[in-house]
Amino acid sequence: MNRRPSPAVFLRNLLGLFLGVSQAIQGRPGRNPGWRWLALVGIPVAALCSDTNMTGSPHPNAEFQFVRLSYTGSSLFGGRERWLTDAPHAERHLIQGVKRLTRIDTAEDPEFLGIMDDALFDYPWIYAVEVGHWVLSDQEAERLREYLLRGGFLMVDDFHGSLEWATFVQGMHRIFPDRAIVDIPPDAAVFHVAYELDELIQIPGIQSLYSGRNYERDGFTPHWRGIYDDDGRLMVMVNFNMDLGDAWEHADVPEYSLLYTTRAYKYAINYILYAMTH
Repeated sequence: MNRRPSPAVFLRNLLGLFLGVSQAIQGRPGRNPGWRWLALVGIPVAALCSDTNMTGSPHPNAEFQFVRLSYTGSSLFGGRERWLTDAPHAERHLIQGVKRLTRIDTAEDPEFLGIMDDALFDYPWIYAVEVGHWVLSDQEAERLREYLLRGGFLMVDDFHGSLEWATFVQGMHRIFPDRAIVDIPPDAAVFHVAYELDELIQIPGIQSLYSGRNYERDGFTPHWRGIYDDDGRLMVMVNFNMDLGDAWEHADVPEYSLLYTTRAYKYAINYILYAMTH
């Protein structure tokens, strides 16, 4: 006797079909507007993804899980949300690097998590990309401030030039109106947890292969900046005029410099270990 699938199964299959078509059209699974489309039509993504480990619930046995922060902001051409840039390839490649290069018990699957999700406080380390386009509400700023002051660590990446810096700073000032964003000196602990990174190297995105430039827009000079708490603990790691996510994502592209990929992995591992031990 034939049985009709449950509504949840039907919608999950529909999700898979839609994303599969979108991926086939665009050629890359991490670069499709599927999640935004689901939100627009009112389908609860989290309810459909319970078996894909992408719902924002922590892996029960892992010491570390890669968490990508979702936020409200402008979208890229084609409707893809900017916070999804390089997903899921960047995090999946980095996860394998962390598992290979450290003894950290690392979850196989990455997560994405909204700022207001109650699970935020279950994670010591979160990653936000293209923050030169984020828009934070007062409530979201308050939640991130609480998360960071309670011991959380935020790594931001892949934003470039003066205009994107101004938008990022506007958001950070909503989170910490009374704390300065400062340059992190090369002798800071975050650069010496696992790897001794005395020489700081700008990490360009894959666009450098085509443009011949290591910078984007007017972001000529790389900056490693941060925000500290009252005890001197680094809470926010700012990678400005760089694109570590691209370096992780394209680790298996022969044309992309091994120097950049290797250094991007070392930066990330140091940041993760710092967040877990400070």
